[in-house]
Amino acid sequence: MNFDHRLSVAPMMEWTDRHYRYLMRLLCRRTVLYTEMVNAAALVYADPKRFLSFHPIEHPLVLQLGGSDPLLLGKAAQIAAEYGYDALNLNLGCPSPRVQKGRFGACLMAEPEQVLECIQAMQEASPLPVTVKTRLGLGRASVEEFLYPLLQKLQPQGLPWFIIHARNAWLEGLSPKENRTLPPLDYSAVKQLQIDFPDLQFILNGGIDHLEQVLSLTQEFSGLMLGRAAYHQPYLMAEAEKAVYADSEPLPTRAFVVKQYYSYLEAELQAGERLYSVVKPLLGLFLGQPKGRLWRRLLSGSAQSNDPGILLQALEEIEC
Repeated sequence: MNFDHRLSVAPMMEWTDRHYRYLMRLLCRRTVLYTEMVNAAALVYADPKRFLSFHPIEHPLVLQLGGSDPLLLGKAAQIAAEYGYDALNLNLGCPSPRVQKGRFGACLMAEPEQVLECIQAMQEASPLPVTVKTRLGLGRASVEEFLYPLLQKLQPQGLPWFIIHARNAWLEGLSPKENRTLPPLDYSAVKQLQIDFPDLQFILNGGIDHLEQVLSLTQEFSGLMLGRAAYHQPYLMAEAEKAVYADSEPLPTRAFVVKQYYSYLEAELQAGERLYSVVKPLLGLFLGQPKGRLWRRLLSGSAQSNDPGILLQALEEIEC
């Protein structure tokens, strides 16, 4: 499937679940969505439906996989294709100790040959486009030392795009949380990649958190991927999509989105989901609005309830 990758939402553990992605699709028609990272072994040895179910509205949708075993990644890629995903992404950027223990994520950047075998296995097992999400390097090493050899190794494989989180991953000395802000971002290094590898497409990720920044950076890079800002300020993605794609359609109002989401909430509760799990992605919908704090407080109070009417009652409260 060919789709425009100028704007996307990053894969984020415990955040970009199917409920959040449904909300995103009510706000954005064209932005590419990514799942949370899924361990390839979990898909092969457990019930894949638990990890791979999604609503048809979510397309275009990319499954991010974690793993370093080509055989398991190949099987996972085949399963993903059967479930109807649009593309696959291999995680080469997560620095968490748990991920390192499994020998995947950022530590795989140090093994270009192993990454190549993984990519080849995924491509051979599935017709889906395969991409990677990576950092600039590891520790204090330069981008030339770590990322360039990896790109040179993967270039012949025809990957349609590379997502670059524009800072190094630190496997020691920083917690994963600290590594989200340290070391400093280096957008200039990603610009240099575009010069040194003119045949490759690079998606910039890291630190993009307001509309003016989106408007500026979209002129400089093939695509932009927003992470935490897209979760905490979901309406930002509607504004960003309208700007990036010069969409002539009016933005959906926040109230309209809530009313549309209510039907989804009812269906999910009937299927056995907990109310707070489904409404959690809505917490930041009114961020920056006059009664945004009241909205968040009212929805946060739904943790002890299973009444879907709470959502419309909260909307009525802030519209008074």
